[in-house]
Amino acid sequence: MRKVRDYDAELKALGHKARQLKAKRVEQLGALVTATGADALDAETLAGVLLDAVASSDAGEKEAWRARGAAFFQRRGRKGGGAAAIDESGSAAEPGGDAAGGSGATANE
Repeated sequence: MRKVRDYDAELKALGHKARQLKAKRVEQLGALVTATGADALDAETLAGVLLDAVASSDAGEKEAWRARGAAFFQRRGRKGGGAAAIDESGSAAEPGGDAAGGSGATANE
């Protein structure tokens, strides 16, 4: 005889797991902002920079941002591995606090 599946319990468990993953992602994004020094920017400036990055269709510019982000994580990894936890989502960001310095910072996805 077959065991009856408890779909409600499975849906609850999946919902709980989804909330945990979302909370972890939000925490990682906050850590990324702090690690890059972008927390020194006011929220409006940071939001504007990110919106410009998302709206950009220039593949060369996006590749330059990605390369700078990869270099940032490689440097951080050698200094103590702090960026390894941030990098789990595959995000990249510009190094230093100059996120608003012309081209902007971005979490490249």
